[in-house]
Amino acid sequence: MAGVIEDRVGAFVPGPRAEVPGALEGPLAGLDFAVKDLFDVAGVPTTYGNPDWARTHPPAAGTAPVILALLQAGATLRGKTRTVELAYGLTGENVWHGTPTNPAAPDRFPGGSSCGSAAAVAAGLVDFALGSDTGGSVRIPASYCGIFGIRPSWGAVSLTGACPLGPSFDVAGWFARSATVLRQVGGVVLPPGGEDRLGPLLRVQEAWMNAVPATAAALAGTLGAVERLLGPALPVNLVPETLDQLYENFRLAQAQEAWTSLGSWIEATRPAFGPGVGERFAAAKAVEPARAAEARRIGAAFRSRVRALLAGGAVLAYPTSPVAAPRLDTPPEGQQAVRERTMGVTAIAGLGGLCEVSLPAAKAEGAPVGLSLVAAPGRDRALLALAEEVAAELRLGA
Repeated sequence: MAGVIEDRVGAFVPGPRAEVPGALEGPLAGLDFAVKDLFDVAGVPTTYGNPDWARTHPPAAGTAPVILALLQAGATLRGKTRTVELAYGLTGENVWHGTPTNPAAPDRFPGGSSCGSAAAVAAGLVDFALGSDTGGSVRIPASYCGIFGIRPSWGAVSLTGACPLGPSFDVAGWFARSATVLRQVGGVVLPPGGEDRLGPLLRVQEAWMNAVPATAAALAGTLGAVERLLGPALPVNLVPETLDQLYENFRLAQAQEAWTSLGSWIEATRPAFGPGVGERFAAAKAVEPARAAEARRIGAAFRSRVRALLAGGAVLAYPTSPVAAPRLDTPPEGQQAVRERTMGVTAIAGLGGLCEVSLPAAKAEGAPVGLSLVAAPGRDRALLALAEEVAAELRLGA
C-alpha cells in the first residue's frame, strides 16, 4: 500500500496520523499496519480512548518494543486506531472518538476494545493491525468483522509500552485478512519454538450449546474442514462448573486487576466516561477481596485442568462468539446479555493463558461469525500454521 489512506470507517484516532516507515528489507517489507491506541509510539500521545487520559499523560517517550520489532521487519506504521475507553468494553463503542464502522456489517457493532484495529483491517486500510486482548478484545472483533485474529499465549509478546487493564490476562494480539499474513506477523513477534504438529481435535460441548442455533449451524462446514486435517472431533465437556461460573470467576479476577491498575488515576482525575465504562470501574472498585481470591483459586484449578488436557498437542474448537455482532440499536441490557454469554467462552483461553485463533468462518443471519481454534501455551506458531492450512482448505481470505 502507498499514499494517503482515506479512513472511510472511522478506524483511526482523530487528528494527525502517527506514521513511521519500516525498514527497507525484512519478512514484512511492503506491508502496512496500524496499532491500537494503548501502545506507545515515541512523541505521540497515547490517549487510551479517553480525553482525560490524554490530557493527564505526556506524549510517549519511546516506542513499544512489539512495534519496533514490526518496523524492523519492514512493516510501515500507518496510524493509531480507536479503542474503547481504557480497553474496558466488548462492543467497540467510544463516545469521544466515535465508534468505528463494522465494514462487514455496518448496522452492527465492530466489537471489542480493539475495534479500530479490526475495522482498519476489515476495510482494507492496512494489511494487519495490532490490538490487545484481556477478555476477548481481539477475538470478538475478529469474529464480528469477518477477519482473522489471534490472542497469543499469555506472556508470549511483550506488553512493555502498553497501557494495562488486567495484567494477568492482557496480551498483545493482531488481525489480518489472510491467515498467511497472520502467521508472518507471528514469525516476527513470537518467541521461537512450539511448531510441532497439533492434534487431536476436541469439540467443546458447552461452547457449542452456548451458541445460538444459527451460529452453530453456520460453523459446521468450517469445523468439517478442520476435521479433514486433524481427524474427527472428539466431544469433550470442559467446563463442569458451567460457562456462567467461568465468566463470573474471570470477571471478578479481571475487575480486581483493572481497579488495581487504573483506580488510583480514576480517583485522582475523576475522568468523564462514556456509557457503561464508569459503571464497570465502579463495580471493579466494589469487588470484595475474598470473592476475588476465591475466583483466582477456581481459575487456577481450571487452568491446571485445561493445560493438562492440551499438553500433548490437542486443539479445542468452538464458536468464537455465540452470536453475530449486536446491532447498533441494541439497548444496554441486550448488550450486557451478549457480553455475559460471550465472555463465558472467551474466559476459556483467558483463564488458561492459552493461544487462540479466530477464523472468519461463515455468516449467520447476514453477519460474520468466527470459529476459534485453541492450543496450549507456547504452541502459537503451530496454531497459526494450522489456521493457514484450514484457510487454504476453505479458501478463506483468498
